[in-house]
Amino acid sequence: MIASLHGTVLSVGLTGAVIETGGVGMSIQATPTTLSGLRVGEESLVHTELVVREDSLTLFGFADADERDSFRTLMSAKGVGAKLALAMLAVHTPNTLRRAIASQDIAALTRVPGLGPKGAQRVILDVADKLGPVTGDDRDPALPGPETPGGGDPESSWDGAAPNADVVAALVQLGWNEAAARQAVTAVEADYAEGGESPDMAVLLRASLRWLGGGHRG
Repeated sequence: MIASLHGTVLSVGLTGAVIETGGVGMSIQATPTTLSGLRVGEESLVHTELVVREDSLTLFGFADADERDSFRTLMSAKGVGAKLALAMLAVHTPNTLRRAIASQDIAALTRVPGLGPKGAQRVILDVADKLGPVTGDDRDPALPGPETPGGGDPESSWDGAAPNADVVAALVQLGWNEAAARQAVTAVEADYAEGGESPDMAVLLRASLRWLGGGHRG
């Protein structure tokens, strides 16, 4: 099994990256949090999990071993595949997942696209305390506070431009429908515009995920 990659980052997209190690460019799928820490041309270490299917071999990369191990544990739940496990870690940190599962917070878990109440209950039953105890601080300093984005009316401060198509596409790939994805990106872009900021696509994607995870889906 490929447990980690250490090498030069060749490219970074909204849902994946390519890291050269030993003269070979290895493609990984990853969460926005992991991808935001990668810089093209710089050396990076990512912890990995290789998922083998009959028709594919997919390498998933994570910023730390905790996120990788959480991904592995989530896939042990009935009905949770790699795509859904990755979406869960795109919406929630390992710590927020631990809290949601420990407190049986169905509402928090169903903020993940593709995870309904029955699926959330199955995750709680199958995972239980396998994710381990809560550690560290959940707060992501690169994201706005919990009241924004999404705290106001996007039409009040936005100029009507179409939302970033690449970010919308990435959200759809993670499991949201296009209408919800467009609504989220529009709201987030409006909030940043009001503050005079122009975030890059990685930050915009992470903020849109936070907006959607906050229950603002239409």
